[in-house]
Amino acid sequence: MAEWDLTKRIVPHLDRHLSMPMLAHLSETPLFAVQDIQLAQYELAKGTNMVDYAAQLFSQLHPDKEIPAEFEEKRRNTLLTHQRLQDEAQAVLDVIENPDVAQALRQDKEHNLQYLKDNYNLTLDQITALYHFGQFQYSYGNYSGAADYLYHFRVLSTDAELNTSAQWGKLASDILSGKWDAALQELDTLRDSIDSRALPGPAINQLHSRTWLLHWSLFVYFNHPSGRTLLLETFLSPVYLNTIQTACPWILRYLAAAAVLSRAPPPGASPRVRSALREVIKVVQMEEYQYQDPVTSFLKELYLEFDFEAAQQQLSLAEQVLSEDFFLGEFAADFLDNARYLITEAYCRTYQKIDIRDLSQRLNLSPDEGEKWVVNLIRESRMGADAKIDLDKNVIEIFRPAAPVYQSVIDKTRGLHLRTSGLGTAISRIGSGVPASAADTTVAVR
Repeated sequence: MAEWDLTKRIVPHLDRHLSMPMLAHLSETPLFAVQDIQLAQYELAKGTNMVDYAAQLFSQLHPDKEIPAEFEEKRRNTLLTHQRLQDEAQAVLDVIENPDVAQALRQDKEHNLQYLKDNYNLTLDQITALYHFGQFQYSYGNYSGAADYLYHFRVLSTDAELNTSAQWGKLASDILSGKWDAALQELDTLRDSIDSRALPGPAINQLHSRTWLLHWSLFVYFNHPSGRTLLLETFLSPVYLNTIQTACPWILRYLAAAAVLSRAPPPGASPRVRSALREVIKVVQMEEYQYQDPVTSFLKELYLEFDFEAAQQQLSLAEQVLSEDFFLGEFAADFLDNARYLITEAYCRTYQKIDIRDLSQRLNLSPDEGEKWVVNLIRESRMGADAKIDLDKNVIEIFRPAAPVYQSVIDKTRGLHLRTSGLGTAISRIGSGVPASAADTTVAVR
């Protein structure tokens, strides 16, 4: 299973602190040697101010050696730096804790700065000191404190570059503190900033920022109660789907898993979520040359090759892959349950008479378990009116009315009309010198 582990692909797009939980999880799996993981953890910790944690990892790696004196020196320097930054930021901290100040502040940051300068003699340098203090809090693991200081800094600061850095820091702090509602709100704010091109720097930075945002968002989307639906909304939007295909095709594992987990979308779900599985299958087919694993291959074998035996084999592998995955481990059972529903539905759409024993084998279930599974599925799904179980012959008979040929022609003509209209719109815009939007191009290609 080590060949399917994505840690080495995801970590380069994460902050050091966000990488630590992933390596801690990896140390609990049999995928890699414990000493190799401890070495990677030590290399990460060395670049932070978590001196005691780094010293502990050094002792685990070298039990026969004394802890070097450099750790004690770094500890002293860390304490001195903390005290210095706290003193520099104390003036701002005293002011923002004053309830009268909170009532006087407005949305206009220029007004706020002038108000603080006139009434409390606060300068831009003192406000910037609050950013450095929050950043230092984060560097030694005080994530809740860092989130508070970086939030207050963003309320007051007009520095676009530091505000962007504070946004990323606040998001990471909320993730590592387990504050998923706050993290989701911060994620949406950061995504809006990236998509509006409000970030400083060349345009290529937008692609890099979206790539990082996709990786960081996995922490939020696979921990927030509504995360899987929100993941589909974001990842299937044209700009982020293009980012996945261009810069990080391995994210398809999480997109495919979310589509299977959201097999039955909640009431009121958007059209994008309701058609997510169909869209994901198209992307899996297009990007197969770049990336594939048992999760994406399961969908390919089931819906593109219609090879139920190969789909069964890929599902068995996918169960193992998901159980070792940092983000998907707790969803492995739900994924397996939903995948069995998908196999059964596809099987019943393909055949009119189905042997329950054979279907049970396809689902990796015993005959008794398979029989109960099929009975419950037919009872709970829309197939109840079209299916009949013959327990004497141990088969399911599907009575499927033939689709009217006229309706088929109408559906195909409607789809052709939409694609033609999209292509015509894109050509007209290009001819007039206006670049075609991503949505127009996507409709035309489809």
